Amino acid sequence: MAGFSTQVARLCRPAIIAVATAVLLSATLAEPAAARGPDSIADVAEQVIDAVVNISTSQTVDAKGGPSLQLPPGSPFEELFEEFNRNRRGDQNRERSPRRVNSLGSGFIIDPQGIVVTNNHVISEADEINVILNDGTKLKAELIGKDQKTDLALLRVKPEKPLKAVKFGDSDKLRLGEWVVAIGNPFSFGGSVTAGIVSGRNRELNSGPYDNYIQTDAAINRGNSGGPLFNLNGEVIGINTAIISPSGGSIGIGFAVPSKTALPVIEQLREYRETRRGWLGVRIQQVNDEIAESLGMKQAHGALVAGIDEKGPAKPGGIEPGDVIVKFDGHDIKEMRDLPRVVADTPVGKDVEVVIVRKGKEETHTIKVGRLEEGEKQAALTKDQPPAEEKSAVKRVLGLDLANISDDLRKRFKIKDTVKGVVITGVEGGSAAAERRLAAGDVIVEVSQEAVSDAADLQKRIDQAKKDGRRSVLFLVASADGDTRWVTVPLQ
Repeated sequence: MAGFSTQVARLCRPAIIAVATAVLLSATLAEPAAARGPDSIADVAEQVIDAVVNISTSQTVDAKGGPSLQLPPGSPFEELFEEFNRNRRGDQNRERSPRRVNSLGSGFIIDPQGIVVTNNHVISEADEINVILNDGTKLKAELIGKDQKTDLALLRVKPEKPLKAVKFGDSDKLRLGEWVVAIGNPFSFGGSVTAGIVSGRNRELNSGPYDNYIQTDAAINRGNSGGPLFNLNGEVIGINTAIISPSGGSIGIGFAVPSKTALPVIEQLREYRETRRGWLGVRIQQVNDEIAESLGMKQAHGALVAGIDEKGPAKPGGIEPGDVIVKFDGHDIKEMRDLPRVVADTPVGKDVEVVIVRKGKEETHTIKVGRLEEGEKQAALTKDQPPAEEKSAVKRVLGLDLANISDDLRKRFKIKDTVKGVVITGVEGGSAAAERRLAAGDVIVEVSQEAVSDAADLQKRIDQAKKDGRRSVLFLVASADGDTRWVTVPLQ
C-alpha cells in the first residue's frame, strides 16, 4: 500500500494527493472486515469441531545402517578408518532392531456409534490406528475397509457414549466463490480451523481414474489429510486430500474429494468392507477435433472406445472399437473422464442403455453392468491362433513403411500372436505419422473403422478416404503387446 501511495504522490498535485490518501486510508481500514469472511464461519466451527478427529498411526519398520567407509588398499588412513568402521558397525548392530514410526492425519465422525472417515494414505501400512477426539480422548480404531482409487478409508471405534457426528452435503451444488471451512490436524496442532472459497471444481490431478477434485484456497497443510471440508450449513462437501506446494506448506491450492464421489464408496465400504464398482470392459481415449472429424461427428465429445475386453460386458452388448459413447444410463458423457465415474457409480448387474456414435450415426445398446473388481482379477485375454504366413509387401503411405504380418516380423518386433493387421516397419522423420508417435513395430488394425488385412487393403482404404473428402484418416493402432489406441494422420 505504501508503494502505491508513493506512486500516486509522484503523479498528482497536493490537493489530489489528500483525496487519494483519504480514499486509500478508508480502503485500508475496511479491508480486514472484508477479509474475515461471513460471520457464520465461527458458528459452523463451533457446531462441528467435536466431530473432527486426529488420526494417529504407527508401524514397525526395520532399521537400516549406513554404508561403511571404504579406502584403497595401502592408504595411509587405512588403520585409522578401520577402527572407525569397527565402532560404527557396533553401533549399527545395536540400532538394527525394529523401531516404531508414527504419523498423524485427520478424519471425521459420520455415525455417533463410532464410524470415522479418513484418507487411505493416512492409515496405509499402519500396524496400529488410534482416533483422538477433540477433548483428547484416545480410542483404538479398527479398519473397516479402504479404497486406493479414491484415497478413502473407513474406521470403527468403540466409544463409551455416542459421539458427535456430521452429515454429508451435496458437492454438486457448490458454486465457484462459495465459502468453505476446513478443520483438521495440520502439523500436529489439532483442531485447526481455516476458511476460504471454492476456487475450482472437477479438477483432474492424474492421480486415478475418478479424479474430480474440489479446489479451495482454504489453508490445507500436512496433517489435514482426511479431514472434512464444510459448507456454511455445517455439511461435509469434501474430504481434504492433497495440496500443490513447492515448500510443503499451504500456498492456497488445496484439493478435496467431493462428497458426491465419496458417498458411494463409503456406503460400500460400510456394507461390504470393500468396493463394488460398475464395469463396462472398454479401454477409452479422448475425442479430439481431428478424431471427431474423421468419425463424421459435428463436435468433439464423448469417450472413444479404443479396445474391448473379451470377457467384459461391452462385447456381448454390441460395443465395438471405434464407437464413441455419448450417453450412459441417461447421463451425458461430455468428455472421456466422465465415463469411468458414471459407470463406477452404476449398480452391478443393472441393465443400462448406452448411446454410441458409430460411423456418424447414433445407436442405442443395452448392457448389463459387470463388477470392476472381478474384471480386474480376470485372466489374460484368450489368444487366437496365429494367422498363416503372408508374403511381405512394403508400401510407402503417409510417411510409413508398411508390410504384411509374417512370422519373421512377429519375432523381430515381438508382436503377440493375437495382434492382426499391417505392420509399420519404418516411419519417415518429420512426417505427420512421426509427430503422432507412430513407430516401427506398431500394427495398424483398422482404417476408418474398417479392419485391414494387408498393405494393399490399407492403401485402398486411404484412397477411399481421399475420395470422400476426408482431411485425415483414422487408424486403430495396436502395440506389440496388443494395447490399442486411435490415431489420426492428415491426408497430405
